[in-house]
Amino acid sequence: MTHLPFIIAAFAVFVLVLCCDAFGSWLRLRLARWQARHRQQRLQARAKPQAGTPLATELIR
Repeated sequence: MTHLPFIIAAFAVFVLVLCCDAFGSWLRLRLARWQARHRQQRLQARAKPQAGTPLATELIR
């Protein structure tokens, strides 16, 4: 029974590392989703003016 505190401490460190890894993965996923949403909004904002302005009228003038 003298090894029980060491086993408990090792398990606590394991759980702590596991929780830190899960938190880091959650933050990384959140950042990736934000970047994808931001990139999509930028692409949509760029696409709207190009579709609305006809180039043929500008070339005729």
